[in-house]
Amino acid sequence: MLAALFAVAGVLSWAGARLWDSVGTLPRVPLAAPIVLALIAVVLLATAISLRARLRAQRERRPGAKGVEPLMAARAVVFGQASALVAALVCGMYGGVGVFMLEFLDIPARRDQAYYAGFSVLAGIGVIAAAFFLERVCRLPEDGDDEHGGAAPAA
Repeated sequence: MLAALFAVAGVLSWAGARLWDSVGTLPRVPLAAPIVLALIAVVLLATAISLRARLRAQRERRPGAKGVEPLMAARAVVFGQASALVAALVCGMYGGVGVFMLEFLDIPARRDQAYYAGFSVLAGIGVIAAAFFLERVCRLPEDGDDEHGGAAPAA
């Protein structure tokens, strides 16, 4: 789903950039875009590392271990999933604009915009990777029993 969202946003953004540039001046890619995306990736990664340590301490029954409330873990997963969806959309948007800007690399201002768009795509991929890691950390352990619809072991 994220790849499809990225592709659709990229194609629409590329087409929109071509149309907008033919009519007037194309809006600039903000310098803050890759910075904000990188900060979101850092927050997601820090949350995942913190939750992983707390869950490990809780699982090993360490004395004084601070547990993780299920609702907190669920909120973290929702935050990660929402961030991944938005990052896929933003990556596609800046990716499409960046591909359009590749035609104008000889113009210094457009070259800078292409760099900003490329860095935004990379930072967005970092957000998606951190969101996947957070989701993996918060995943419930699988049961070892086959009572709930699993195949019976062969004798």
